[in-house]
Amino acid sequence: MLNLFFPKVCEACNNVLTDNELVVCVSCRHRLPVTNFHFDNSKAVEKIVYGRVKLEKATALLHFSKKGIVQQLLHNLKYRGHQHISGFLGKWLAAELRSANCFDDVDVVVPVPLYKTKLRKRGYNQVAQFGKQIAKALDVEYNDDVLIKAKPTKTKVFKGRLSRWNDDNAVFSISEDKSLRGKHILLVDDMITTGATVEACAAELLKIDNIKLSLATMAIAD
Repeated sequence: MLNLFFPKVCEACNNVLTDNELVVCVSCRHRLPVTNFHFDNSKAVEKIVYGRVKLEKATALLHFSKKGIVQQLLHNLKYRGHQHISGFLGKWLAAELRSANCFDDVDVVVPVPLYKTKLRKRGYNQVAQFGKQIAKALDVEYNDDVLIKAKPTKTKVFKGRLSRWNDDNAVFSISEDKSLRGKHILLVDDMITTGATVEACAAELLKIDNIKLSLATMAIAD
C-alpha cells in the first residue's frame, strides 16, 4: 500500500522503479557516464591538482556535466535529503576498486567534512555513506573525526579557481594526527572541479608525519 501511494522513483529520471531496481532504473544506470579511470590507469584527476597536491592515486566514478543526469543525482543527494544515493554510488565504486585492485594499499578512508552548521541543517554529510561503503569493501578504517571544517564557505557555483582556492585555504584543520601517522589516506568527496577543496584538505592532512594521500570522488566536472 505504501509503494502504491508513494512509489519509489528513479533518482535520475523520476520514473517508477520496478521491484528489481534500486535508486536508479536500468535505463539510467546504462546511461550514467562512467569514467573507468581506475581501470584505464587514467591520470585525469591527478592532472587537476598537478603541481599543487601530490596524490598517489586518484579516481572518479562519473563524469559531471551541467543539466546532465549526474547533476540530477547529486542535486537529489545534497539538497533533497536522498542520502541513499551516497551509499549506492559508494557500493558501485567500491566494487570497481576491488576489481581493479588499484587501491588495495589504502589504510583509512577520510571524508571531506561539512561545517558544523551545514551538517546540522542537512542532517548528514553527503559523502559519508559513499566513504563508508568504500572503506567496507577495502576492509579499512573509516575516520570522519580527524579532518574538520573550521569555518563556513559560501557557495562556489559562480566562482573562479582563484577565489575558490582563497575560500577553501585554511578553512580545514586536523583534530589529531597520531592515529594516521604513516598511513595511506584515501580522501573522498562528491565532486572535483578546480581541485581547490582537495588542495585545502591536503594542506592539513600532509602535515601528518609520513602519510600518503589518494583521492576518490563521485564525479569529475567536464
